[in-house]
Amino acid sequence: MKELFRKISNRVSTAAGSAGAFCLALLVVIVWAFTGPLFGFSDTWQLVINTGTTIVTFLMVFLIQNTQNRDGKAMQLKLDELIRASKSARDSFVGTEDLTDEELAELDQEFKKIHDLQMAGPAMHKLHNKIAAARQHRQSLRSQAGHMLNTFLNPGNKNH
Repeated sequence: MKELFRKISNRVSTAAGSAGAFCLALLVVIVWAFTGPLFGFSDTWQLVINTGTTIVTFLMVFLIQNTQNRDGKAMQLKLDELIRASKSARDSFVGTEDLTDEELAELDQEFKKIHDLQMAGPAMHKLHNKIAAARQHRQSLRSQAGHMLNTFLNPGNKNH
């Protein structure tokens, strides 16, 4: 049963995310809208689209969640393998998805401290200075281009 559900959810998720599925849904809505005058825009006419979209949404939630759970687990396993295979990485991070929220918060604080220490180093200061200089250079070029454009558009104006 699980295998059948996995196959169905994978196929439906793939199909539902396609351009064809979007076009089909759009066509259904357009046909429904054009049939409104035929049914006098009745409550039953409105109920058809409401019921249909509710049922589709309800079922899609479970199918998409199944696909996301599987994709997330596969991604986690790939990351675990990269951590395990890297000599400089701490293999204690394999399985961090099973930590409690408090443990994850502690780990997050540890990485923030590491980040802050790295940001204080001379290499990071040099990088930040280069970025600031490049930003200032771009702003200067924009200002010069604006002045040139203003001069071109208003040749008789002496206030530029």
